[in-house]
Amino acid sequence: MAGSGTAHMRPGESDVLLSVEHLVVDFPIGARRVLHAVSDVSFDLRQGETLGLVGESGCGKSTTARAIVQLPPPTSGAINYKGTDLVQLKGENLRRMRPEIQMIFQDPISSLNPRRKVFDIVSEGLSIWGGKARRSASQRRVAEIIREVGLDPEVARQKRSHEYSGGQCQRISVARALVLDPKIVICDEPVSALDVSVQAQILNMLEDMKERYGIALLFISHDLSVVKHVSDRVAVMYLGKLCEIGDGDLIYDQPAHPYTKLLLAAVPDAANKHASDDDAFHGELPSPIDPPSGCRFRSRCPRAEAVCAEQEPQMAHAGAGDHWVACHFPLSGHDPNN
Repeated sequence: MAGSGTAHMRPGESDVLLSVEHLVVDFPIGARRVLHAVSDVSFDLRQGETLGLVGESGCGKSTTARAIVQLPPPTSGAINYKGTDLVQLKGENLRRMRPEIQMIFQDPISSLNPRRKVFDIVSEGLSIWGGKARRSASQRRVAEIIREVGLDPEVARQKRSHEYSGGQCQRISVARALVLDPKIVICDEPVSALDVSVQAQILNMLEDMKERYGIALLFISHDLSVVKHVSDRVAVMYLGKLCEIGDGDLIYDQPAHPYTKLLLAAVPDAANKHASDDDAFHGELPSPIDPPSGCRFRSRCPRAEAVCAEQEPQMAHAGAGDHWVACHFPLSGHDPNN
């Protein structure tokens, strides 16, 4: 399934903050084999929105996120931010863009330096970018952001990260990301390592911070119930490709791609209207080293026909609002050939 063409997918181009175009990330394995982690993925992120990127483990979500911040740099494609292609930046020019796009990682404990006091961890970015002239102002700013995420700045001056719980460590990670006043924060499975009782607190805090600071979030998760709670739009990814993208309510109410329907059917909810006895994946997840021809989902799709192996489906309008799908036989009944 080819990546969406950003030019025809987004009606309001003036509010596009980040544009990912035909992103490819390959990892050589040995002398002759290549793992195709991300294959021709395109999407936009609007100012002030939360875009949820969902899919099974191993589909390329985290690799996409890390490629945006050039860790690692993509094999090909463009990542346009404020008119600048980040892929083309090197050295100091790339370094100067990093405060604008921050990242919150999946495991909050391992992403924090256990040897440093928490206050110093949060203040490190300002120390690098602020210089000596702003040191006193930086101290006030750090104390303020630590307080905003629900922690005590004075305790943070004394304790290291290993003395905090997992949920508190994720609050520290949020503070570290927001202290530089970024325009975009990439949240890579930010609650999957936390207890269920703590997840809602972190999600609500992220939503509050988004509104308070006017930032845009790229929220990555394999849990559709979590993504539904936080996202304005949703992009569904399978084996390195985007298969559906659009308004969150449209995708949850009327999924157009069979893969999205099966993901929704698997959500453990007694009121899940998508669940049925017939909803199940067929076979094993294919290897990204040797993905299926045509539609990558065809080997597990209950609706697959011969054309699915012969032709790769392209993104087409799913028939209502901001909703796009790459499928020869979408569930909505939309004919992509028209």
